[in-house]
Amino acid sequence: MYSPESNQALSKSAQRRKREREQRYQTILNAAEPLFARKGYHQTRIEHIADSAEVSVGMLYFYFKNKEDLLIHLLDEIGFRLRELLGAEFEKAGASLKGFELAGKAFFEKFCVPFPDKAVILYSESVGQSNRVEQHRKQIFDKLKKDVLGALFRMQENMGFRFQSEMSAEVIVVSILGIYERIAYQYLVWQDPSIDLEKIGQDAVTFLVGGINSLCMKEIK
Repeated sequence: MYSPESNQALSKSAQRRKREREQRYQTILNAAEPLFARKGYHQTRIEHIADSAEVSVGMLYFYFKNKEDLLIHLLDEIGFRLRELLGAEFEKAGASLKGFELAGKAFFEKFCVPFPDKAVILYSESVGQSNRVEQHRKQIFDKLKKDVLGALFRMQENMGFRFQSEMSAEVIVVSILGIYERIAYQYLVWQDPSIDLEKIGQDAVTFLVGGINSLCMKEIK
């Protein structure tokens, strides 16, 4: 499996080789993404990915143990980019209810719409694969859950609210992640071109933000 070199001082030629390896690693991931999303994980062969990336099969195996390993690396990258996007959007509003609205809109407008292949891999093509793949999916969603839970508690402290019960925050998190996942799956995996995902996303965000505001929190007197 490919592993980036340490950050120790390198000669210029070594730095160049390092950049080339990193670029080739990313090129292979970029080639695999649309194939997994559109052709299907099981229907995509290593030879298809190597051909799309313009590398030899042997070179591909230098970076990844097998197709499963490639999918896991791709999943990890997608999960990281999604968490980074949502976190940045939430921070724009200073840990407030508005931050949840911005993050929710970004999920649809800045993730699902411009990068549908990433969403399809995360919510469809990686589902029901090996135990190892499923474990990585669980890790991604556990991290997302932790991110959203932390954002809720930051908002609670920042805005002077308290939750109605010990389970309120967790129920909110599960609802947010579950609804967004279901919407992404229905309107991306089922490929309905007549649907405006951004408008549907706005409805979902409005629904969830309203629920957080009116049902699950109340001001401390």
